[in-house]
Amino acid sequence: MEHNPQSPGGLSKTRAFKISQILTAPNQLTLARMAFLPFIVNKLLDHHFKGALILTLLAGLSDGLDGLLARRLHQQTLLGQYLDPIADKLLLSTIFLVLSVVNLIPWKYTVLVFSRDVCILLVSGVLYTIAGLRDFRPSIFGKANTFAQVAAVLFVMLFQVYSQHWVWVGRRLFLSATFLFTILSGLHYVYLVGHRLHAMNEGVTRT
Repeated sequence: MEHNPQSPGGLSKTRAFKISQILTAPNQLTLARMAFLPFIVNKLLDHHFKGALILTLLAGLSDGLDGLLARRLHQQTLLGQYLDPIADKLLLSTIFLVLSVVNLIPWKYTVLVFSRDVCILLVSGVLYTIAGLRDFRPSIFGKANTFAQVAAVLFVMLFQVYSQHWVWVGRRLFLSATFLFTILSGLHYVYLVGHRLHAMNEGVTRT
């Protein structure tokens, strides 16, 4: 006997399925990473850069750990596929914003990072709504951009704690890399979306 999703039994099963996805260890780590954000922001605004650096490193470690756990424990979920990149974008974009507010990162980098992330989130939402497109896996340029952003904010904070020349060089290098890969990954995302929409359209035409 089939259960109607709108029936009480169907709704309870759907609700239980959603809760079970939230309770997986990788998704719990992702939520914990998001919980770091207000503490990092407060540390930066109070100019406690060492504390902010430590918290950002812990958040970065949790990012790597949740992916490892998802693969090892076979707990890769649809929720995790959406939640993980959203947590990354929220964390990095906010840190860029606050570092610009305290005059440690030029605004041109922050505006570029924010513009790209907001555009991707909006386009992804629209495509999911009108076309059912769910495949938003990060490209090689997107991964390189995330790495550059993480390294940039870490070196910016580290320079406030340990003002050595090599730290300054790393700070400048990764800010430049962020600028470059933000543009490249944005253009590549536009290409990928167009390619996937074209493939979907061909599939519909053939059927």
